Amino acid sequence: MFQTIRVNNHRLDVVFSGKLDSASMKVALDEMIQQAHGITDGAMLVKVGEFELPTLGAMGVEMSRLPQLFRFIRQFDRVAVVAGQTWVRKMSTVEGALIPGLNLQAFALDETAEAEAWLAR
Repeated sequence: MFQTIRVNNHRLDVVFSGKLDSASMKVALDEMIQQAHGITDGAMLVKVGEFELPTLGAMGVEMSRLPQLFRFIRQFDRVAVVAGQTWVRKMSTVEGALIPGLNLQAFALDETAEAEAWLAR
Protein backbone atom coordinates (compact mmCIF):
# COMPACT_ATOMS: atom_id res chain seq x y z
CA MET A 1 0.00 0.00 0.00
CA PHE A 2 1.24 3.47 -0.89
CA GLN A 3 -0.48 6.80 -0.35
CA THR A 4 0.64 10.40 -0.78
CA ILE A 5 -1.33 13.22 0.85
CA ARG A 6 -0.66 16.89 0.23
CA VAL A 7 -1.53 18.45 3.59
CA ASN A 8 -0.93 22.04 2.48
CA ASN A 9 1.47 24.07 0.32
CA HIS A 10 4.40 23.20 2.60
CA ARG A 11 3.64 19.67 3.78
CA LEU A 12 3.45 16.24 2.19
CA ASP A 13 2.61 13.01 4.01
CA VAL A 14 3.61 9.65 2.57
CA VAL A 15 2.30 6.38 3.99
CA PHE A 16 3.44 2.98 2.79
CA SER A 17 3.88 -0.63 3.74
CA GLY A 18 4.48 -3.97 2.08
CA LYS A 19 6.75 -4.60 -0.86
CA LEU A 20 7.30 -2.40 -3.89
CA ASP A 21 7.81 -3.96 -7.31
CA SER A 22 8.72 -2.03 -10.47
CA ALA A 23 5.11 -1.17 -11.38
CA SER A 24 4.15 0.01 -7.88
CA MET A 25 7.43 1.94 -7.55
CA LYS A 26 6.69 3.83 -10.77
CA VAL A 27 3.17 4.71 -9.58
CA ALA A 28 4.46 5.72 -6.12
CA LEU A 29 7.18 8.00 -7.51
CA ASP A 30 4.79 9.59 -10.01
CA GLU A 31 2.27 10.25 -7.24
CA MET A 32 4.85 11.76 -4.87
CA ILE A 33 6.30 14.03 -7.54
CA GLN A 34 2.86 15.15 -8.71
CA GLN A 35 1.59 15.85 -5.17
CA ALA A 36 4.75 17.80 -4.30
CA HIS A 37 4.46 20.12 -7.31
CA GLY A 38 4.98 23.71 -6.17
CA ILE A 39 6.11 22.91 -2.62
CA THR A 40 9.17 24.86 -1.47
CA ASP A 41 10.87 24.82 1.91
CA GLY A 42 8.60 21.91 2.68
CA ALA A 43 8.22 19.31 5.37
CA MET A 44 7.45 15.66 4.73
CA LEU A 45 6.14 13.03 7.12
CA VAL A 46 6.88 9.48 5.98
CA LYS A 47 5.02 6.74 7.86
CA VAL A 48 6.36 3.28 7.17
CA GLY A 49 4.35 0.20 8.13
CA GLU A 50 5.67 -3.33 7.83
CA PHE A 51 8.10 -2.89 4.98
CA GLU A 52 10.09 -5.31 2.88
CA LEU A 53 13.04 -4.43 0.69
CA PRO A 54 11.91 -3.39 -2.79
CA THR A 55 12.43 -5.80 -5.67
CA LEU A 56 15.43 -5.34 -7.97
CA GLY A 57 13.03 -4.03 -10.61
CA ALA A 58 11.72 -1.39 -8.19
CA MET A 59 15.27 -0.32 -7.34
CA GLY A 60 15.99 -0.07 -11.07
CA VAL A 61 12.99 2.22 -11.55
CA GLU A 62 14.19 4.37 -8.64
CA MET A 63 17.75 4.56 -9.99
CA SER A 64 16.52 5.50 -13.46
CA ARG A 65 14.66 8.46 -11.97
CA LEU A 66 17.42 9.83 -9.74
CA PRO A 67 17.55 13.28 -11.41
CA GLN A 68 13.79 13.72 -10.80
CA LEU A 69 14.12 12.43 -7.25
CA PHE A 70 16.93 14.87 -6.44
CA ARG A 71 14.76 17.74 -7.71
CA PHE A 72 11.86 16.36 -5.64
CA ILE A 73 13.81 16.06 -2.38
CA ARG A 74 15.26 19.58 -2.74
CA GLN A 75 11.71 20.87 -2.29
CA PHE A 76 11.90 19.79 1.37
CA ASP A 77 13.95 21.09 4.30
CA ARG A 78 12.74 18.54 6.84
CA VAL A 79 11.70 14.92 6.61
CA ALA A 80 10.42 12.92 9.57
CA VAL A 81 10.39 9.15 9.09
CA VAL A 82 8.13 7.24 11.48
CA ALA A 83 8.75 3.50 11.38
CA GLY A 84 8.38 0.51 13.64
CA GLN A 85 11.32 -1.36 12.19
CA THR A 86 14.69 -0.27 13.56
CA TRP A 87 16.52 -1.04 10.31
CA VAL A 88 14.17 1.29 8.38
CA ARG A 89 14.88 4.15 10.81
CA LYS A 90 18.64 3.54 10.57
CA MET A 91 18.62 3.36 6.75
CA SER A 92 16.56 6.56 6.59
CA THR A 93 19.05 8.35 8.81
CA VAL A 94 21.96 7.21 6.64
CA GLU A 95 20.19 8.29 3.43
CA GLY A 96 19.31 11.64 4.99
CA ALA A 97 22.95 12.25 5.92
CA LEU A 98 23.94 11.75 2.29
CA ILE A 99 21.62 14.48 0.96
CA PRO A 100 23.05 17.99 1.42
CA GLY A 101 20.66 20.50 2.95
CA LEU A 102 18.14 17.91 4.11
CA ASN A 103 17.34 17.63 7.79
CA LEU A 104 16.00 14.11 8.36
CA GLN A 105 14.99 12.65 11.70
CA ALA A 106 13.74 9.11 12.32
CA PHE A 107 11.14 8.29 14.98
CA ALA A 108 9.60 5.10 16.37
CA LEU A 109 5.89 4.40 15.82
CA ASP A 110 4.99 5.58 19.31
CA GLU A 111 6.75 8.91 18.63
CA THR A 112 4.41 10.17 15.91
CA ALA A 113 3.40 13.21 18.00
CA GLU A 114 7.09 14.09 18.47
CA ALA A 115 7.67 13.74 14.71
CA GLU A 116 4.74 16.08 14.01
CA ALA A 117 6.07 18.62 16.52
CA TRP A 118 9.57 18.43 15.05
CA LEU A 119 8.23 19.08 11.55
CA ALA A 120 6.22 22.07 12.79
CA ARG A 121 9.28 23.83 14.23
